[in-house]
Amino acid sequence: MNIGVIFAGGVGSRMHTKDKPKQFLNIFNKPVIIHTLEHFQNNENIDAVVIACVESYLDLMNELVAKYRMDKVRKIVPGGETGQLSIYNGLCAAAEVAGNEKSIVLIHDGVRPLINSQLLTDNIETVKKFGNCITAGIVKETIVVIDDDYAIQEVPSRAHSRVAKAPQSFWLDDILGTHKKAMSEGITNSIDSCTLMQQYGYTMHMIDGPYENIKITTPDDFFTMRAILETKENEQIYLE
Repeated sequence: MNIGVIFAGGVGSRMHTKDKPKQFLNIFNKPVIIHTLEHFQNNENIDAVVIACVESYLDLMNELVAKYRMDKVRKIVPGGETGQLSIYNGLCAAAEVAGNEKSIVLIHDGVRPLINSQLLTDNIETVKKFGNCITAGIVKETIVVIDDDYAIQEVPSRAHSRVAKAPQSFWLDDILGTHKKAMSEGITNSIDSCTLMQQYGYTMHMIDGPYENIKITTPDDFFTMRAILETKENEQIYLE
């Protein structure tokens, strides 16, 4: 079974929204989280989806799933105090959905909607081949490593540098077991699943994803997403 684990537990503090978290903001009359979920809903390789949602918005999330007929969504559970704990809650829900079936989970940000169906399929196939799959972003500018005094220590090769994005995909047993081990050792705020898995000895495998695969975190990101979607819509019209 292939299960999308979508975490939407953030409250959008950097977005400075007035009345709702960023995942529920509308772009083209549709919430950001629905733009994201549609990729999982429409991919034939995805069997089920679980969502870890900010607790005070569980009712709204359930309403949106029903309104937009996201019938692959099997469970919606409260998020945690940190991103790591939100993902853990989602993984536990995925384990309930999977039962005893060996499963792959695709962990994805609810506010990262500019992906595509092929990326999800590629993640699944890469997990089957290498045991995990981290979606990467190609680096277009020079990266430098600095010390605490801002002195440059290293200039890595751009060709061999990547930005870790999402989905980040694993065998469910591997990632859930690692989360449980980390929590037993008091680790509850790891930056992402890739970092956590590498910390516990797993070798991570990356694939390049679309450059526009941004996370909607700030107002600039919101306007960028709107512009990209408008461009795609216009391309469709002119191609016809």
